[in-house]
Amino acid sequence: MNKLKFFSIAFLAFGAGAYAQDLEQAKKAIDAEQYEKAKTILKTLINTKADEGKNFFVLGNLYLTQKLEDSAKVTYEKGLTAKKDGTFNYIGLGQIDLDNGNTVGAKSNFDKATADMRKKDFEQFMYIGRAYMNVEKPDYKAALVQLNKAKAVQPMDAQVLLSLGDAYKGDGNVNEAYSAYRNSFDADNSVLRAKLQLGVITKGSKAFKEAKAAFDNILATNPTYGPAYREIAETYYLWALNDKAQYAAYNKLAIENYQKYMSLTDYSLDSRMRHADFLVLTKDYAALEKEANEMQKLDKVNPRILRYLGYSAFENKNPDATITALNDFLTKSNAKPIGRDYLYLGMAKTTKALTTTTAADGKTDSKVDQPLFDSGVADIKKGVEMDPAMANELNDIGKKFFDLKLYNQAAAIYEVATTNPNSRNFLYDNFYLGYALYFGNVNLEEGQKIDPIIVSKANTAFDNVIAASPTTQDAYIYKARINSLLEDDAVAQAEMVKNYEEFIRVVTEKGAEEVAKPANQTKFVEAYNNLGIHFAKKDKAKAREYFQKALAIDPNDETAKSTLKLL
Repeated sequence: MNKLKFFSIAFLAFGAGAYAQDLEQAKKAIDAEQYEKAKTILKTLINTKADEGKNFFVLGNLYLTQKLEDSAKVTYEKGLTAKKDGTFNYIGLGQIDLDNGNTVGAKSNFDKATADMRKKDFEQFMYIGRAYMNVEKPDYKAALVQLNKAKAVQPMDAQVLLSLGDAYKGDGNVNEAYSAYRNSFDADNSVLRAKLQLGVITKGSKAFKEAKAAFDNILATNPTYGPAYREIAETYYLWALNDKAQYAAYNKLAIENYQKYMSLTDYSLDSRMRHADFLVLTKDYAALEKEANEMQKLDKVNPRILRYLGYSAFENKNPDATITALNDFLTKSNAKPIGRDYLYLGMAKTTKALTTTTAADGKTDSKVDQPLFDSGVADIKKGVEMDPAMANELNDIGKKFFDLKLYNQAAAIYEVATTNPNSRNFLYDNFYLGYALYFGNVNLEEGQKIDPIIVSKANTAFDNVIAASPTTQDAYIYKARINSLLEDDAVAQAEMVKNYEEFIRVVTEKGAEEVAKPANQTKFVEAYNNLGIHFAKKDKAKAREYFQKALAIDPNDETAKSTLKLL
């Protein structure tokens, strides 16, 4: 009987070890971003070990990673009934509450998860800390409170230290994050995620060469660790953006390394979608369209596939397909839209609204379907409101209309672009907004007068240019020109005078060589003549002085000669 008892205990110990190993295998698959493999392991564990609550909890967390909230909630609720560690599932339900803005419900669930903790327990605090970080609007300070509780109980646990690194990094404390990641890897050098994050911090400081070396070092230890290839891909992508001379070469390396990463995942729909997101960043739209069509074979109803089809169709010169795909995505699915969805829909509409024909003599004629164009601009505006970074994408669109001399349409695009003062094109977009407003209103039909609101918008645009670059001389002269169109407005006329005088000052201060340029000589004559005309009724001596300066540059200028005679 004693011998039988010994073998029974040994068998039970072996069984517990096998279970732990299986759960760890699932966690390792998740860390390697092999989600389908992890789900298969976890579902098997749930079927064979339904009394182990952590199986449900880890699977529910994986569902949340994949944005499958309904599946996660069902899994957590089943996990609550497990005999062992079922209360961990309250943490998952609390995370769902946080994501839905229910902080009271989240606290209640977190309290239930920690109610029966023993002195040596710490994982509950760690997972609550992660819950605060994993939501759409992370609260890193709340996460740090929980994670430091876990650290107080188990100061050298690698996963606690890894989580602390994530929280410090999210909170902007890079030094503490670096220290926590390093300590995590020192505590357990199998936690490659910690070493990976050290490289991520290096990449964030734009030390791309050093970051690449750090990721290569991980692959030297474990050549099949897929996330390292993903980070190399993203490093090359950022490197390309910061080194225009090497943009094409680095972008190519980015795509190649992402393909290596994909080969080490499970080619599931989820991993294909991550790949599609990266193809959007690297602007490989031919590959994106191919990937979207492959995804559609796996899941014909998934709304995100419509997004990728819409993006790639626009970039591959098919705006009709873009409008169809993105309208279906935005109106027929429950998917949460992002700013880029509306940006692409708007760009497709404005493109479709434009018709350009070329006559036999080589002259082009452009027409615009104004209602469709206006609808497109409204979509673009909505996209920028949702994500101000989308303003960076509008420069080329506005320039296309400007170059076709469709100035009012160009102004409508640039007006949206300039709503984001942090846009990398803010100065350029403001200049062209003011330009377009002027050229769109300088030759109105007889009887029409310029709208003062348009002049006000142009003033703001040129003021933004002048604030950022006070020596941009054309900003002054175009501001003077558009204000001159309001002939009966004393404030506008004063702005005209001020800006012509500022143009003269700025060019003069640049030196004789700049003044002598033919284009500037012509503008000096314009400025002197307009200033002379303005002062002709109130200060004849000053007016004569300006006309004489114009004639000193161009003795045959008719405006100056004839007005001087009248004076």
